[in-house]
Amino acid sequence: MSSQRSLTQRLLLWSLGALVLVWACFVTLAYRTGLHEADELTDGQLATASALLLELNAAAAPTPSANPWPLPKNHDYQQSLSVVQWNQHGQLLWHLGSAPVPEFNAEVGYANLQLGPQQQPWRSFSRWDAAQAHKIMVLLRVQERDRLAHDIAGQMVEPGLWLLPVVALALGLAIGRGLRPLHQLSQDVAQLDVQGAQRLASQHNWQEFDAVVDSINTLLARQQEALRRERELANEVAHELRTPLAAIVLQAQALAGGLPAAAQSQALDLIRQDALRAGHVLQQLLALARTSRGQWHGQASPVDIAALARHLAADYVASAWQRQDTLSVQAPEALLLPGHAVLLEMALRNLIENALRHTPPGTQIELQCGPGTPEHGAWLQVCDDGARPLAQAQAKTPPPSDSLHLGQEIIARVAAVHGARFGTATAPAPFTTCYRIDFAPTPTPQGP
Repeated sequence: MSSQRSLTQRLLLWSLGALVLVWACFVTLAYRTGLHEADELTDGQLATASALLLELNAAAAPTPSANPWPLPKNHDYQQSLSVVQWNQHGQLLWHLGSAPVPEFNAEVGYANLQLGPQQQPWRSFSRWDAAQAHKIMVLLRVQERDRLAHDIAGQMVEPGLWLLPVVALALGLAIGRGLRPLHQLSQDVAQLDVQGAQRLASQHNWQEFDAVVDSINTLLARQQEALRRERELANEVAHELRTPLAAIVLQAQALAGGLPAAAQSQALDLIRQDALRAGHVLQQLLALARTSRGQWHGQASPVDIAALARHLAADYVASAWQRQDTLSVQAPEALLLPGHAVLLEMALRNLIENALRHTPPGTQIELQCGPGTPEHGAWLQVCDDGARPLAQAQAKTPPPSDSLHLGQEIIARVAAVHGARFGTATAPAPFTTCYRIDFAPTPTPQGP
């Protein structure tokens, strides 16, 4: 079972979490609003009842009773009101309902009273008539008032209780339906054949997918181009190795059959040359594999390419002398740049070896490097005058020892690791050919 989390589940959980939070706030607000409105309703009912009763004739009011009869209840929301009326001297005129008689000097308006032996809470409203001759008080038990408030608040909250699962279900279906194009895109990407020339179809015409589809198609094109180059390189390498190896086999068979001394020496020399040629190809392939490792894309360290150029020139002086070449270095005393010393040495060795192998004897070869500018970074190049007319006229045409141009491929990959560019450059006189690596500009620290 895959341990990867689902984006659909994550989106659904976050959406449901936000929905539950909003729903809880709504339910709480609705319940508190229901309680408040129910309290306002009962207070309004008390005020209305007092105003209506004051309009009645006091002479027609019933006489006070020690055992007041209860009011009949005909509706669930009907409340049991109690009414008490006094004259201006505080004499009780009449009393209706189950509430104990409060004191005459109770506060006018709304009040919360504790009445009876058990000190039960009552909500009251009292007022005088216009002539200040009668005072009336209407009372309601607080428990009955709260019961009504909770009932009304519950009725307001009830729709939200069944609305949450319905909205959650609809939200889940909507998210699943909305993410269907993403699932289809994932399936199409999983079914892509990198070895072939496939592309993502244009059916994914959603605006949000444009950048993703374009990026995937671009990566596919690059990958397929890289695979094509690798296949061509593998075929060329196989052909390049087949030739010297076949020649070695033929010469070995000839030696086994017995040859004159002169022919035997020539056959051994050819075997040596073909073995060196095959070894050179294999060495270039190993170097090419080293430049392809991902470990080189990590942290770089300062490398003095001027000192590196002088060091490698000293290593190849003997080879240049054997060919009657001149090998020199034109570089500042020190030139530091961030990079990988192993790869830069590999690239510079290939530049020198290419100059030694692909130019006629007597060639002037020079290693050059220089600092960069704010617009252009440091540079490193190897120049030669092997293409001068006199040298070409005197040169023999030996078979190429690196017809695959593996050396240039190695240098290009080293340059890519360092964010640099590799290619030919304009050769300064008296040179005719220059191969150059241009490094990226190094950012200069800003002052305070």
